Amino acid sequence: MGVVSTERRKVAIALGGGGARGYAHIGVLEELTARDYDVVQISGTSMGAVIGALFASGHLPEYSEWVRGLRRRSDVVKLVDPNFSGSSAIRLGRVLARVSEIIGVRRIEDLPIAFTAVATDLWARREVWFDSGPIDTALRASIAIPGMLPPIALNGRLLVDGGVANQVPVSVLASSGADLTVAVTLDGHGTVTQRGKGLPVHTSSDEEEDAAVWSDRLRTRMGKLMEAEPMRSIAARMAARPQQQRTESSGTSVAELFEELPTGLRASDVATQSLDVLRSIVQRYQLAAFPTDALVVVPNDSVGTMDFHLAEEQIELGRRLAAETFDRAGMLTGLGDVEA
Repeated sequence: MGVVSTERRKVAIALGGGGARGYAHIGVLEELTARDYDVVQISGTSMGAVIGALFASGHLPEYSEWVRGLRRRSDVVKLVDPNFSGSSAIRLGRVLARVSEIIGVRRIEDLPIAFTAVATDLWARREVWFDSGPIDTALRASIAIPGMLPPIALNGRLLVDGGVANQVPVSVLASSGADLTVAVTLDGHGTVTQRGKGLPVHTSSDEEEDAAVWSDRLRTRMGKLMEAEPMRSIAARMAARPQQQRTESSGTSVAELFEELPTGLRASDVATQSLDVLRSIVQRYQLAAFPTDALVVVPNDSVGTMDFHLAEEQIELGRRLAAETFDRAGMLTGLGDVEA
C-alpha cells in the first residue's frame, strides 16, 4: 500500500488588477489551500496586491468575512470619501485603514510569505516593485488608478496603479524557485492567451448601415459595463438620421452621434475602459514572455470594476474557475507523489 509524501509542492502566484473582480483572487487562494499547496511567493498589482498582502499576512479569512458582509452598494459608499478637488475622484482612507488593521504587520519584509506589490512610476515610465518597506504605502501606490485614486509621490517618483505597466506581474516570480507558477488575470475575454488574438483589425471608416450588427459587437466587447440601455440609445440615434447621412462618410455625423455620452455611459467608464485597453495589451506580452503552469482567467464582465458589494458571488466564481484550471493542469493535490 502506497504512502503519500508529506512534503507540499511550492507555488508562486501572480494576482492581477481589476477592481472588484479581484475578489476572485480570494477564491483562487482558497482552492490552492484546500489542495494543500504551499504558497511561498506572491506578487500583485492593484487589487491583486491588496489580496496578496492579506494572504501573505495569514489574515485573508478575516478580510473575506468583512467584505462578504458588504451586501449593498450603499455599504460600500459609506466607506468611500468623494474627492471634489485634486487629482482623484475618491479617497479610500477608511478602507485602507481597515485593510492595514487586518494585515496587522507594518512592513513587507515582516510578512510570513514573500510578497511584492507592483506600481508604475509615471515620470520614469517603468515598473516599481515594492518588496520591502511599509505595506500601506506600497498598497496605496499599487491601487492608485489614474483619475480615480490619488497618485503617490515617493522618493522622487510619481506612483500610480501597477496595471499601467504590468497588469499580471508574473515577471516578478521569474526567480522564485517554486515548483509551480500560477497567475490570475481578471481581464479574460476568452482569447487572452491565444496566439494571434488582439492583433489590429483592418476595416473601413464607413458607417455600417445595420446598427444591430455593430451594437451587438459593442455589447459583446464591453460586457456588463454598458448594459442594453446605452446600446439602444446609440442605435436609436443612428436610426433617426436620414439614410443618406448614415451612408456618407462624414466626420460631422460621427460628431453629432457622440456630441453627448449615450444614456448610461459615464465619463469614468470611458476612462476605465481606456486604461483597460492599455492593460490588456501589456498583459498579452507579459504572459507570452513569462509562461505559467496554470492561468486562471476571470471574465472581465463577471462584475463591474466598482461592484465591491458583490464579494460573495465573485469569491465563489474565483474558486470554481481555479478548480477547473487546476484540474486541467494536473494540480490535483499539493502533496508529493504516492510512493510504493
